[in-house]
Amino acid sequence: MRKFNYSNLKNRTWDIKIINYLTQIHEEKGKQQLFLKQKPEELEKLVIIAKIQSTESSNEIEGIRTTNTRLKQLVNEKTAPKNRAEEEIAGYRDALNIVHENFDAIPITPNFILQLHKVLLSHTSTSYGGKYKNVQNYISGTNENGESYTLFTPLSPFETPIAMQELCDEYNRALGEGVVDPLILIPLFIHDFLCIHPFIDGNGRMSRLLTTLLLYRSGYYVGKYISLEAKIAKNKDLYYDALYDSQIGWHENEDDATPFIKYLLSTIINAYNDFEERVELVSDKKPSIEVVRMAVNSKLGKFTKRDILELVPSLSSTSIERSLKELCDSGEIRKEGVGKSTYYIRLK
Repeated sequence: MRKFNYSNLKNRTWDIKIINYLTQIHEEKGKQQLFLKQKPEELEKLVIIAKIQSTESSNEIEGIRTTNTRLKQLVNEKTAPKNRAEEEIAGYRDALNIVHENFDAIPITPNFILQLHKVLLSHTSTSYGGKYKNVQNYISGTNENGESYTLFTPLSPFETPIAMQELCDEYNRALGEGVVDPLILIPLFIHDFLCIHPFIDGNGRMSRLLTTLLLYRSGYYVGKYISLEAKIAKNKDLYYDALYDSQIGWHENEDDATPFIKYLLSTIINAYNDFEERVELVSDKKPSIEVVRMAVNSKLGKFTKRDILELVPSLSSTSIERSLKELCDSGEIRKEGVGKSTYYIRLK
């Protein structure tokens, strides 16, 4: 059976890429503390935007979608869910709000993880919210012929409760010892959680909620202002590749989670990099065209409307499209391609 032992990590030598990631994140954490003191109003705008993006993106990774209008209404609790997809979205909203508002009062224990899962599925009619799986589940892929095949077999239902207890105990023990950087322990915990795959449904969404929770509890608050879920959704192929590479030999305790550690650390760094830029974009009340121009000037090479929307999600898609057209007309950028293949190139 799989054993969880993070003790040997204190003697582990990490490659230069991981060391650089850790150094950068520690530096960015310090910078963010200054912004928290200097620009609280601007940061509150980012919180609202990030909640919408996180709720949308984490569900979209699982193929759960609704319209933009309905999404905003659901996140802001202005409407009730109309269908199963919206019930899932409302559940993620509630679970994310709990993490945002109560992270320091949520210990990492199986009981609290089960409670969070119950909240995640609380708007659905399912009976397995807050309960571990009672049937074997599989992580599957689809080949080029559309045929499904098994990528990874998680632990059995019988093994799951014991494994979850051992995982939480080992994480808390290693964190309490203080000899391993939390930024190493957090990806390892999430990786092992996904390999256990403790629930019939909601494992991916729970892993992203737990990522945010663990980061908050260790003082890394970037996910409150920049959606980590949106970052993962944008590069979900890299996410799945890193997870697959890290799962090899997991049952035999011969796995190497380095690919997943690098992936998650790089995602956190990308979020911190965006943080400072977005604070600047929402700092002053500027006309839409000026905000879009600032976002465009931060891009190198080709970019899309979606790229700009990610940088300035406070603007509507229509406002951004209108501003991009003005910038094209003024000769500042050039539009190429048509339809979904449309992209822009900066000329000045």
